[in-house]
Amino acid sequence: MSWRITVPCTRAQAEAIPDSADLFPESGTTPVLVADEPDPDEPDEWLLHAYFDQEPTEREVAQLTQLGSGDPQIEHLEDSTDWVTKSQQGLEPIRAGRFFVHTPMHYADRPVDTVNFEIEAGLAFGTGQHATTAGCLDTLDRLQSKDCAFANVADIGAGTGLLAFAALALWPQARCIATDIDPLAVDVSRDNAAINGVKLGHGPGELLLAAADGMDSPMLTARAPFDLIIANILAGPLIELAPDFAKALAPGGTIILAGLLDTQAEAVARAYEAQNMKLHEKGAGEWPVLVLKGSCQE
Repeated sequence: MSWRITVPCTRAQAEAIPDSADLFPESGTTPVLVADEPDPDEPDEWLLHAYFDQEPTEREVAQLTQLGSGDPQIEHLEDSTDWVTKSQQGLEPIRAGRFFVHTPMHYADRPVDTVNFEIEAGLAFGTGQHATTAGCLDTLDRLQSKDCAFANVADIGAGTGLLAFAALALWPQARCIATDIDPLAVDVSRDNAAINGVKLGHGPGELLLAAADGMDSPMLTARAPFDLIIANILAGPLIELAPDFAKALAPGGTIILAGLLDTQAEAVARAYEAQNMKLHEKGAGEWPVLVLKGSCQE
C-alpha cells in the first residue's frame, strides 16, 4: 500500500468501524483499516489508519473523516514497503495466565508450556484491546485454577472468538456459543476457529457461532441458562444488558465483564447488583475485569 490516511478517533468510534469493503464498495482495491491506541495514558484517544494502493479520492478521504473526530492526515508512503505488515509488527503477543496469543508473524515465538492461539491482526485484536483481552484470559485462567467448572458458556460480543476458544480450552467438555452483533466478526471467529483447531457444532467441546444483538437470538434463548457469560464490550451496552444477562444466567452462575474503564466500573457493578448479583472481583487498573455471581435462589 502506498498511501495512508490517518484520522483521530475515539475508542468507541474505532470499534464501530464497519468492514472496509462496505465502506468503499466502488473502490478498485479495498483499503486496509487498522486502529491503534498510541498513548496508553489517553485510552480514549485512538487513531484510524487507512492504507491504499493508490491515491485516495476526495470522497474516500471524506468518508474516513466522518468516521473519526479530527482532521485527516494524508501521506504518500514508500512503494517498496508493506506498510500494513509494518504497522502490525508492533502488535506483540499477549501472555495471560497459561495463554499465549499471537499474530502469524509471531508463530515461532510460541512457548512450549502455554495454550497458544493464533489471531490475525486487525481492528479486533491488539492495540487498546490488549488490556481487556488479557484481563479476561487471566480471569478465566484463575477461575479454572480455583476448580470452578462450567458446562454451558456464552461469549457475547465475541469479536475474534478468542475468549470462547480459551473457555473451551479450560473446560473441554463445555458447550459454548459465541455471538457478535457484526456478522463479519462471526465470519472472523469461524476462520480463527479453523486456524486454531476449535471444533464447531452444538455438542460438548464444540463452539456454536451466531450473529446477535445482545441476547436477542433464538440460539441464545435455546441454550440458556448459562453458568458462565463472558462479555468484553463497552460500559454502556454492559449496563443495558444487565437484565437480559441476569435472566439468561443459571442460579449461582458467573458473569465476566470487561471493556470498561476504571471510572465506569462502579456504575456497571451497580447495574448488576440491582439484578441480585454479587460482585466477587472488582478488578484493578485502568481496564478492570469484573466478576459477578448470580443468586443461588430460583
